[in-house]
Amino acid sequence: MPTFRHGKKTAVFINGTDMSPFLNEATTTQAIETAETTTFGSDDKTYMTGLSDGTISSSGLFDSTAGASDAVLSGMIATEDNAVTVFPEGNVLGRRAVIANGQLTSYEVSSPVGDVISISAEVQADGGLYHGIALTGSVSASATADGASTDNTAATSNGLIANVHVTANTRDGASTIKIQHSVDDSTFVDLITFSSVSASATVGENLTANGTVNRYLRAQQTLAGTTGTITFNIASARR
Repeated sequence: MPTFRHGKKTAVFINGTDMSPFLNEATTTQAIETAETTTFGSDDKTYMTGLSDGTISSSGLFDSTAGASDAVLSGMIATEDNAVTVFPEGNVLGRRAVIANGQLTSYEVSSPVGDVISISAEVQADGGLYHGIALTGSVSASATADGASTDNTAATSNGLIANVHVTANTRDGASTIKIQHSVDDSTFVDLITFSSVSASATVGENLTANGTVNRYLRAQQTLAGTTGTITFNIASARR
């Protein structure tokens, strides 16, 4: 039987901000170029595939307060290397994630006389869109710990791409967040180590690893300092 999901569970993260409270639509689009290879004597056109491409479009409501939708999106228009993740089934461990590192190519604010001010934006993926999973859900950590593991059923050989989004941080020391992998779900070794997150900082980052990715993956956080929590989300995709 089919398993359908309601769109209300969708979550969108851009860098260090959970954009979900401001958005009401998100669309991920993948495309691939085709080059015609038809030759004389053919009755039907033939093609070969070329380069792939991807975009993430979103729309929602305008909010001009600090850290809200307008500040985040208007501030991206001149920046590169933005970590963007869409969780169409909700930000739940093991559920579908669409991952991109990209540039904001358009940001529109619409002010109708008879309705609320709305926004729309489009991110051009730099290097394509990747379909993976939520590796953590939303974690609010106050101590060093290992996350729950996910099982891919087999190892892969083409590396991993991952986004981390630190959306809240009251920790009084630096935090180190990693992705680890394992062949047996018992002994884990480091695969990706994200940049150290300074006390109170909120950030997003996109990183890749090359080569073999073992069957099992998990997140790990190592927290310095003595008080406060750090809230983060990780999505990863095998390439």
